[in-house]
Amino acid sequence: MFLVPATSDYILGGLPRPGFPILLWESMESCVEANEFLRFYLLRGQIGSAKSWEAIGRALYDYFGFLEAHELDWRDVMRGEDKNLVAGYRDYCTNVANLARNTVRQRLVYICEFYEFAVRREWVPILPYSYELRHAPADTGFFAHVSNTRRGQEVRSVMPRKHPNLPKFLTSDEADRLLAAAVNEHHHVIIRMALRTGLRREELATFPVSYVYDPDKVGIHSRNVRVSLDPSDGSGMQTKGSRPRDIYMSRRLMKNLHRYVVLHRGARASLASIEPTQLFLNQDGEPWSQDGKGIEAMVRALGRSIGLRTHPHMLRHTYATHTLAVLSRNRKRNTVEPLVFLQKQLGHASLRSTMVYLHIINEMADEAVLAYDDEINDIGDVKP
Repeated sequence: MFLVPATSDYILGGLPRPGFPILLWESMESCVEANEFLRFYLLRGQIGSAKSWEAIGRALYDYFGFLEAHELDWRDVMRGEDKNLVAGYRDYCTNVANLARNTVRQRLVYICEFYEFAVRREWVPILPYSYELRHAPADTGFFAHVSNTRRGQEVRSVMPRKHPNLPKFLTSDEADRLLAAAVNEHHHVIIRMALRTGLRREELATFPVSYVYDPDKVGIHSRNVRVSLDPSDGSGMQTKGSRPRDIYMSRRLMKNLHRYVVLHRGARASLASIEPTQLFLNQDGEPWSQDGKGIEAMVRALGRSIGLRTHPHMLRHTYATHTLAVLSRNRKRNTVEPLVFLQKQLGHASLRSTMVYLHIINEMADEAVLAYDDEINDIGDVKP
């Protein structure tokens, strides 16, 4: 039962669904159970981005490939052995394939979802794993009062135990070095904006020039300005899940962006046959690819030039970590809950996603974290 992945149009109600992942037999016969699960899991609307579909399909493909290589049947859920099928795959991914813990964890989530679907459909009588109660230490640092981490939680027994795997971020000195190395003005302003707003690479690539203005000319004299990121406003702005949100950036950053538009962007825009709507353009005067991969390559290359391993999401982590630390220090001066503000600024659907930065500053609350140079991040006294 060797499965090969394929990207195919899935027909739903007579309409093609481009890019739907289909699992096929080697003889090109459809793997019925896996595809029925994929249709249910992906099309019920709980996976916000279709970009995740291929990863889910490949996770199942890799699991079934593992079973085929070891002459195992996915339905054999009552083996009577110490190690069940899913646990065997977990250990293979960890010890043989040397995959990252988070990668293994995510693959197991999809595989376990498949088995729970299979039990409901009565394809198998029981799950090949059990549930167990695991305990987690309570938060004791900043904002412990808003932590919803439970002391005990039932989890699937095959899931790897969580170990601290906190996002990497730049210190103030490293951020300064990265900015100083960006002698190309176009690259410099992209990196500065990432460090001072926490935008994702796709959001940087599609940020519209129409969002930029001179705050002096519109009579804005407050320290910060609000910008509405709205994928439905016709500007071409893209956000994760196409969810609109308002972000705050410093007035100084908005002035810098306006200066960039006036003095530098025009030369590149003149190279394009049609006036581009995006703020940032590549050397040919065209917008960066909408998925931001070109920006990713630029940031990585610039980091390598000064001995740093960097990428756009690290710049996002840098903004989030330092911003939360600064807001927590100045909490009496702020009218908003820092963690909630950061959640909205980053566009996280769940506060739990934002809390990872709380763990960072709990564990690493030293001067490298708590002192974020105003030249990079000017958001310490935000009062939306």
